[in-house]
Amino acid sequence: MATIPQPVQPTSAKAAPAAQGARTDLPVQGMTCAACVRRVEKALRAAPGVHDAAVNLVTQRATITYDARATTPAALASAIVEAGYEVPEIPPVTSVAAAPQAAGVPATPQADGVPATPPLSGVRAATTAPEHPAATAAPPPRPHSSAADRAASMDAAEQKEQRTLRRDVAIAALLTAPLLAMGMSHGAIPALEGASARWLSLALATIVVFGPGRRFFRLAWGALRHRAADMNTLVSLGTGAAWLYSTAAVAAPGLFPHAEHGHPPPVYFEAAAAIVTFVLLGKLLETRARKRLADAVRGLVALQPKTARRVRGDTEDEVPASALAPGDLVRVRPGERIATDGEVVDGGSAVDEAMLTGESMPVDKTAGSAVFGGTLNQSGALTFRVTKTGADTALARIVEAVEQAQGSRAPIARLADVVSGVFVPVVLGVASLAFVAWLAIDPTAAGLATAVERFVAVLVIACPCALGLATPAAVAVGTGRGAELGVLVKGGAALEAASRIDTVLLDKTGTLTSGRPELTDVVALAGHGDAELLALVASAERESEHPVARAIVEGARSRGVGTAPASAFHAEIGHGIEARVSKRLVRIGTAAWLQRAGTATDALEPEADRLAAQGRTPSFVAVDGRLAGLVAVADRPTEEARRAVAALAQLGVEVAMVTGDRAGAARAVAEDLGIRAVFAEVRPEDKARIVREQRAAGRRVAMVGDGINDAPALAGADVGIALGSGTDIAVASADVALIRGGIAGLPVALGLARATLRTIRQNLFWAFIYNVIGIPIAAGLLYPLTGWLLSPVLASAAMSLSSVSVLTNSLRLRAFGRA
Repeated sequence: MATIPQPVQPTSAKAAPAAQGARTDLPVQGMTCAACVRRVEKALRAAPGVHDAAVNLVTQRATITYDARATTPAALASAIVEAGYEVPEIPPVTSVAAAPQAAGVPATPQADGVPATPPLSGVRAATTAPEHPAATAAPPPRPHSSAADRAASMDAAEQKEQRTLRRDVAIAALLTAPLLAMGMSHGAIPALEGASARWLSLALATIVVFGPGRRFFRLAWGALRHRAADMNTLVSLGTGAAWLYSTAAVAAPGLFPHAEHGHPPPVYFEAAAAIVTFVLLGKLLETRARKRLADAVRGLVALQPKTARRVRGDTEDEVPASALAPGDLVRVRPGERIATDGEVVDGGSAVDEAMLTGESMPVDKTAGSAVFGGTLNQSGALTFRVTKTGADTALARIVEAVEQAQGSRAPIARLADVVSGVFVPVVLGVASLAFVAWLAIDPTAAGLATAVERFVAVLVIACPCALGLATPAAVAVGTGRGAELGVLVKGGAALEAASRIDTVLLDKTGTLTSGRPELTDVVALAGHGDAELLALVASAERESEHPVARAIVEGARSRGVGTAPASAFHAEIGHGIEARVSKRLVRIGTAAWLQRAGTATDALEPEADRLAAQGRTPSFVAVDGRLAGLVAVADRPTEEARRAVAALAQLGVEVAMVTGDRAGAARAVAEDLGIRAVFAEVRPEDKARIVREQRAAGRRVAMVGDGINDAPALAGADVGIALGSGTDIAVASADVALIRGGIAGLPVALGLARATLRTIRQNLFWAFIYNVIGIPIAAGLLYPLTGWLLSPVLASAAMSLSSVSVLTNSLRLRAFGRA
């Protein structure tokens, strides 16, 4: 039965001085592309006391580690605001242990020894001052260290953003529609021509550009103040150029040649308005898609009930789950979810723990049993004592692990980061060259209009957003889907490394096998039937607590063999046991022990050797001093391991066994599973050495284990994979934790990693191709050969859809593993 992973307990904040560091996650609004991410990271890293800062475009979150003696979350928020972005809320500080967790389920409790977050006066002043036009006033902070609060905060921010975008899109679309009708009528509708129509176009376009479109100018100005450029710069220059040129053509037509001859210069009000409308529509679709990226986290958070029944004396009160503290007694009725982790003190029930362990059958709970927050109580009433709350619970740690993984970067994103760093300046250069070239070809008023059109088209078709979203969107969906499938991935780097694995080293005991001996063989000599012999042996072994004895008793029960009372039980450790069953003396043990008691074992020693060669442990049986037969037990391979090895072979992954067990037992299990390479009788340091040798041979190695002796090898592999049912140290050393189904989750993890990297490559390919093809067409480079020109309206529509297409392609990963 799968168990819930218990990560290494965190060091308390009171025990950890501030010099060890603190960590906080800040929500950041207003980022649109990779350039924005770099600007926020640069601003944070330049702040006093900051050790490191990582910003994720998809999750819209900045994770900062810093010296709590030198700065505060409010000061860090101010640095973000100074960079031209918004921080809607400041969470409290989180401690960072001296040795950072490498676990798949990291422990990150709220610090107790760090002063409470001060009021947001600094950020509020920054947001209201006229020199910070990009910021908006933030509400006073409230603590929200729990995953539920973080999710609620993100939902509120996203809903607010969507409401604003829906309003702006509606206004822009309503006013752009008549502009498009006027701009594209080309004289077919006389009422839409003439000076009055041009002035009406100016009025409508002005409302769109400086109403719904004001956000682009505001953010572009914030970037300019920091000597940077981003997508907002391109959109602002494109719409601004089209609007300024068209406004001059309407308000001062005499500035343009041939205007006095009754040929009014062309205007591009419909282009300026359409650019704003299409880009806003793209942002709206993008926010909706981005919201779906966090569905895995929201699904886990939703499992935690909001309230609990706290018992004090004879009274029972319904209180918020967040108000519970260790030591509180909580009563849970049938059909209710358990509010937090604890230990049962009264009652009995079956609890559905599938959301944490993947175990389909409910788990029986009685006094002393552990229960976990978010699991579903089914059949009976329970009273439990709270042992962990908030960020310390198993569910909260899983959520935290998923959040951290979704916010991490994959190394493959470096290329996109490099390109994004020079993308906007290059586009500005291309647009300027296109303007100059077209104007040089035709210096007339018509040529000027065409040059402006090409300039605007190049600016608005270029899309750094798609490049910036290509990797983090796929990582967010992939890690989220992994959590749903019981696979916790440490982050983007681990995900990318797992996608390249070609060799898997598997521990035997507890990984490929159940870790518990099972009865495999009963061999009876003449005069004793198998059932009769097994009944005598099981009756004698009932008095023993040895794992082999329990395996024999359980084997007899599963075969329908009954047992009788035993007396005069005696055990000699390492040799065997004897007892009287139905007035007969039964001895079970080694050949040497029986021989010392006068029982010859020669008749069955060949059979015992044969069973031992198959990895089984035989025990000889004597009844009333005469050899009666033997029984054998073995730690057998699980069906899950059999399926996993076969699935890995289909993925083209070579499987090898690395175990400290004896060679015969290891080879027997390997042959049973179809594993060809076996490293047996190895010590823990030998496992790490084998990992190093395999890597030195050019292989991409994943080590899978669940024991303390696996930790060095897990840490030394390209990817360390721990079974969630394993020990704390194994999980802490791993890059990936399989928290459901044991070894069966291994091919799922590697397959998901490959699918995620494939999606990242697709996203990057299409983002690059889109820009490589779109920009030259917009500049008119292909016009002499093909006659192709792209209008600014179509260019803006294409740009908006490019980001949405990247997110949509990433969301296909949510279907991974579904039949």
